Amino acid sequence: MPTDVAARLRAQGYRVTEPRLRVYEVLRTADGHLTADEIADALAHGAEPTTLSSVYRALAVLDELELVRSSRLTDGDASHWELAHPDEHFHVVCTSCGDVDHHRGSLVSVIEDHLRDGHRFEPEEITVLVRGTCARCRGVADSA
Repeated sequence: MPTDVAARLRAQGYRVTEPRLRVYEVLRTADGHLTADEIADALAHGAEPTTLSSVYRALAVLDELELVRSSRLTDGDASHWELAHPDEHFHVVCTSCGDVDHHRGSLVSVIEDHLRDGHRFEPEEITVLVRGTCARCRGVADSA
């Protein structure tokens, strides 16, 4: 995987740098979405600490190569970063506890078809964010 990232960087004319590989690795192993500050904190304790400005530069390159993506999960909050994923995965955010979950379904395909067929519009990216309250915060037992 860092080898794949390295190959992708080289193929697009970018240098393979330690901060870029390390930022990608932090996101790859993260349990959820991280802010740039959280990524920098995770990298601050290693043998070669990485500055926040290096994290932002690495994220910009990785985002341009579509290896990572950002989402604004709450109003006024910093962007949260994760590995890139297909558009048909959308975010469901609990406004009570802040839990973020990915859901995969046909919703994005329905939107794409509607835009193409009904409006002759070709979408390049669709980001769906659903806010509400999770079952745990509502005190609803999990039936799954």
